[in-house]
Amino acid sequence: MVSRMAKSSRQKMWLFISVFNNLFLLGFFKYGQFVTDNLNALLETVGAGFAFSTPDITLPVGISFFVFQSMSYTIDYYRGLIDRELSWLRYATFVSFFPQLVAGPIERASHLLPQLASQPRVTQKHVSDGLSLFVVGLFKKAVMADYLALYVDQVYASPGEAQASALLLATFAFAWQIYFDFSGYTDMARGVARMMGYDLMLNFKNPYLAQDLGDFWSRWHISLSTWFRDYVYIPLGGNRKGTFAMYGNIFLTMVISGLWHGAAWTFIIWGVLHALGRMATRELEQSEFYREYVPKFIKQLMVFGFVTFTWIFFRAADVGEAWLIVTRIFSTSWLSDPAYPWVALFMIASIWTYQFVYESKAKKVLEFAPVKMALVVIMLLCVVLFSSANEQAFIYFQF
Repeated sequence: MVSRMAKSSRQKMWLFISVFNNLFLLGFFKYGQFVTDNLNALLETVGAGFAFSTPDITLPVGISFFVFQSMSYTIDYYRGLIDRELSWLRYATFVSFFPQLVAGPIERASHLLPQLASQPRVTQKHVSDGLSLFVVGLFKKAVMADYLALYVDQVYASPGEAQASALLLATFAFAWQIYFDFSGYTDMARGVARMMGYDLMLNFKNPYLAQDLGDFWSRWHISLSTWFRDYVYIPLGGNRKGTFAMYGNIFLTMVISGLWHGAAWTFIIWGVLHALGRMATRELEQSEFYREYVPKFIKQLMVFGFVTFTWIFFRAADVGEAWLIVTRIFSTSWLSDPAYPWVALFMIASIWTYQFVYESKAKKVLEFAPVKMALVVIMLLCVVLFSSANEQAFIYFQF
């Protein structure tokens, strides 16, 4: 489509066609069944007496990621931010670059295409850095995420039988499971690409150390957050059209982000909750009182608590189950023993402590070669000793 735009004076028309085609394909494969089911439910409610047949659609793996990556190329060319890519093979490689194809990070043409334009010179540092990243990602996924999944799946399979303590702990565990799962994938993707001589963008930056919700979204799934900022929030007007419009743009962007994650009302509610949270706290977070007088750890704890609460709607099978979990957390016993996964909790505490140290003045200690080597050895031992026999698919493969 960019080739058409380059030869036409009606670039906006070709841009619209390109974006429409991409969104239509994404909408058909990802939301066709969701729309049909909800439309049939509405028809049944009003007593229409007929219903549409539900399409049997197989969702292509990674469609949400490569569609957004392809759209960014077209939009950036229209904006004059990048030059047209003359090689069809190079463009196809950009869209289908295998390390990050199925679950990101969502690369930008301005970052990856120039790297594909020349043969990379792979050095020993590329290999060592790539292997280190891959080991970290493998540890996150095979040890932490899959191990936590055993407990999370057990509690969330029958939330009506679990007490408040078990539900709360399972939700806490899921917050870390999804972080380890997704950041583990992207670490492995970045590691494989690095060993090939390519550099993929950072996608996670210790998100559970965020001090406000805006900070959280600058640390969590960075490639998607910046995509929505650049291609949804700013085109809607961003903060350029007054406070009321800005909050409307924040709300709409977060709801679209929730819908992007899945064709279910739970994801939409998850997006709405983050939108409301961002709107409710934005002025407070920018105030002198919040920045200067609220202790850093308290801010981090409040953000983590809110984000963890919203994960209930992300993990629950449907809205009814999510509401059941919320009500039981606040209404059932806190005294029952939910058989705590002590090993996993200890490892979470260790990793959380590592992240705190990493963002403190003591970071230099972690940069010593012996410390790095020791951490790699520990992670490899954990992969051998603690990786779950019950292998779990990557969570973000479903998106």
